[in-house]
Amino acid sequence: MKKLLEHINSPSDLRALNQTDLPQLAKELREFIIDIVATKEGHLGASLGVVELTLALHYVYNTPEDLLVWDVGHQAYGHKILTGRKSIFHTNRQLHGISGFPKRDESNYDTFGVGHSSTSISAALGMAIASQLKGEHKHHVAIIGDASIASGMAFEGLNHAGVTDADVLVILNDNAIGIDPSVGALKQYLTNVKKGTEKQDNIFEALNFDYTGPIDGHDLDAIIKELNRLKTVTGPKFLHVITTKGKGLRQAEENQVTYHAPGKFDSITGELAIKSASTLTKFQDVFGLTIVELAEQNPKIVGITPAMPTGSSLKYMMDLMPDRAFDVGIAEQHAVTLSAGMATQDMLVFCNIYSTFLQRAYDQVIHDVALQNLPVVFCLDRAGLVGEDGATHHGVFDLAYLRCIPNLIIFAPRNEIELRNIMYTAQLGLQHPIAIRYPRGYGAIPDWKQPFKKLEIGKGELLTEGRDIAILTIGFIAENAKEAISNLSTKNKVAHYDMRFVKPLDETLLHEIFKKYAYIITIEDGTIKGGFGSAVLEFAAEHNYFIPVKTLGVPDTFMEHGSVTQLQKLANVDAYHILKTIEAGLVFLKTH
Repeated sequence: MKKLLEHINSPSDLRALNQTDLPQLAKELREFIIDIVATKEGHLGASLGVVELTLALHYVYNTPEDLLVWDVGHQAYGHKILTGRKSIFHTNRQLHGISGFPKRDESNYDTFGVGHSSTSISAALGMAIASQLKGEHKHHVAIIGDASIASGMAFEGLNHAGVTDADVLVILNDNAIGIDPSVGALKQYLTNVKKGTEKQDNIFEALNFDYTGPIDGHDLDAIIKELNRLKTVTGPKFLHVITTKGKGLRQAEENQVTYHAPGKFDSITGELAIKSASTLTKFQDVFGLTIVELAEQNPKIVGITPAMPTGSSLKYMMDLMPDRAFDVGIAEQHAVTLSAGMATQDMLVFCNIYSTFLQRAYDQVIHDVALQNLPVVFCLDRAGLVGEDGATHHGVFDLAYLRCIPNLIIFAPRNEIELRNIMYTAQLGLQHPIAIRYPRGYGAIPDWKQPFKKLEIGKGELLTEGRDIAILTIGFIAENAKEAISNLSTKNKVAHYDMRFVKPLDETLLHEIFKKYAYIITIEDGTIKGGFGSAVLEFAAEHNYFIPVKTLGVPDTFMEHGSVTQLQKLANVDAYHILKTIEAGLVFLKTH
């Protein structure tokens, strides 16, 4: 049988095919995605689930003149392959390769840059209204999942679109799962619609959308027929499509959470690659196991996460204490204010949100938590450079955007034991809210499950004695500094301090440091602008210290995707560049 995909280099090639050829092309596209993700890693299940929908959209609509907006973008691999990136798809999520998400400067078929959920309806509506104002006749399509559409921002977009006459089509890709299974009343409503048991009026028709569905998202003829009909319908439209996440790979269909982003696997059998067992534990699991340990002793402890129970490891607590641990769906704003509400009633709330996602609840952190000085414990997972997910997911802004908020304590554990101890300290009772930020992935201490110790708020720690230069680190980046110092020929010239707290800074310790040393280097895995190093510089300026302070951190740019090791090298915060910075400091001291 003649291969079709090798001849498809753009949607115009796709549209030249007979419709009867499309099922074969769908099969080849699935195999292509599976073959590459099996060896290069990435997001799998979501893209497999929308192969037919992707083909139908590019077959029916005149892309890129007609505009497709993919929500989040986990499901856009097929779209990328069909729109001129097939030959470079193997570079997906690799350093200097293509992004794992739609990205405007990568292709004119990527109409909107995404990575965080629930933005597609607002973006597509904005495009549709702009087209009206310019007198252009285009179609605008938002493809959104059932987990994403439950988010507040998606509702805001629907609410506005329903009172316009804009040519916007919202396609609900309904597979009952985001990364973890979808939750909430809307999920139950959609389940009832699929079963035909929903007794209420249609919620989308009530919002003035022309609703059709649900239809089988793997029936190409049905989707194409419906999309062609919808092209003739004016105003806001809504198409409900039922798909299976992981379609075409048995294991991905059966284990949808694991195969969302499975790592390496066998493309033929689907079996996951066996990873060598590590003696280390991921920071996420240290959090998850520790909160269970603490909650067993303290009945006031509650856990909250917005749609990341597995990723954050709150799932341990959800399984053991389902009445005290909550997945609230993709609703970061709600998660923070829900935590604040509980805190007013003397509950000890651990609100676990990825650093990059807390950006979406910034007002709530300020207005609902910090302003009222409610002792919510924010556990900021995936802080720092996170690797292949790239610019939309790096948790590099938290130190800077949180540091300016009154009443908020900011702590970064150097290791797993410190994370345990700050969680223990927080649940003993604090006078203020606290943000605890820790990285993605493994720690450094195999035997981390030590007896709890209370930490003193705002106190740093001397790790290594030295004479001339003081290195000040915050968080897990201390490991890179430790390695750099170990490779020095003159180790006794360099001291290493773990400052622990960005707010309040340990000013007593800083006074000692500025009086004792001739040169200071600050190191953080956050943005160089406004973060920990900036706080130290502000301290120096306020107290009239004039010794050199060299700040290392993530540069003032949106960092691309690649491994954490590669990205730390690019940011000059790897052990090698830290060593070179120390050596340059020692040369400076000799010559001045």
